[in-house]
Amino acid sequence: MSDILTFAREWLGTPYQHQAAVRGVGCDCLGLVRGIYAHLYRSTPPVPPYTPDWAEAAGEETLLRAARHYFIEIPIAQTEPGDVMAFRMSSGSPVKHLGILSGCAQFIHAYAGSCVSESALVPYWERRHTHSFRFPQR
Repeated sequence: MSDILTFAREWLGTPYQHQAAVRGVGCDCLGLVRGIYAHLYRSTPPVPPYTPDWAEAAGEETLLRAARHYFIEIPIAQTEPGDVMAFRMSSGSPVKHLGILSGCAQFIHAYAGSCVSESALVPYWERRHTHSFRFPQR
């Protein structure tokens, strides 16, 4: 857990860049998680290229399916710092956002128009948090 958070915090301030995963240069929410995964395991999970409507157009839970393949799904109530949080941006929509729980009511994520930031887990995000995942043991 501490390795995950230490490395995740090294991404703070990285500008948002869609489909990128380069610390200090640019990333999106998936790129942040992929970058941490690559650092820990020396490999990057292959997730298909995507567009803003990728899951809706295909009618699939592409991001959720990938998370279930590469991480260990855990109950939301067991989410601890260093775990991956998945979010649905609206009811009935596919999972489209990821973050890393960083502490009590705080998480690290990247979002359009900003950069990798540590944000408060306010009710807006709590309502959208639908799944949690733990990085596998190394």
